[in-house]
Amino acid sequence: MKGKIHVILKKEELLSKKLEGKTVVIFDVLLATSTIAAALQQGAIEVIPVKNEEEAREKAKTYKPDDIALVGEYRGKTIEGFFDPNPSTLKEHVQNKTVILSTTNGTVAIHNAEKANHVYTASLLNGEAVASAVCQQGQEETVLLVCSGSADRFCLEDLYGAGYFISCLLQLKTFHLTDAAKAALLLYEAYEHSPVEILKRSAIGEMLTQYGFLNEIGFVSRKNVYSVAPKVVKKKLVNGGETICLK
Repeated sequence: MKGKIHVILKKEELLSKKLEGKTVVIFDVLLATSTIAAALQQGAIEVIPVKNEEEAREKAKTYKPDDIALVGEYRGKTIEGFFDPNPSTLKEHVQNKTVILSTTNGTVAIHNAEKANHVYTASLLNGEAVASAVCQQGQEETVLLVCSGSADRFCLEDLYGAGYFISCLLQLKTFHLTDAAKAALLLYEAYEHSPVEILKRSAIGEMLTQYGFLNEIGFVSRKNVYSVAPKVVKKKLVNGGETICLK
């Protein structure tokens, strides 16, 4: 029996009662899941995804100031007193620290998926590593790819990321694809060799370009450069000896 791959176009469509028995992979290519991958790859001890700024500041009170890095944005703008959640600039801030991450969409999507059997986060940066981790489970269950979207709207770059991830999965194992999964794969195949172009043409990509973050788009458009596969285990995203903790 083949496992099934389905794609949900925005986090608001996630229904807790339908998550039982499923593996969920969250995509927020611009930028939360790229930020998570970069933070762990670049030496963070752990990353704590929170729903908003208030929760981030409350969580920070439980740590010594020198042990944490507050990272986050709200509606595309860096939260005052936080580091920019730009993957390319994290290394100098996150090494050997607990990262508390607050984003408008990606970290919210992670919390929305917590009823699933398995929850991962993925981006272009670490798609192959996460695909390998998912396939190693050896279970013939549904793999549900969740595009985080933005403010209850679908985001093009997340569907592209999901399509890339499907391509990675299919190199390892045979799956049945729903039409939504086929659409993601077809989009990826059409722009397989032009990731920067498709990311730039998305609404979030246009916004980041307007804000002067074109280099960031180029940074996160690289495929398979990180080996981390963040996974939720008992409300903690773990990668080997490193962890990303949930509330």
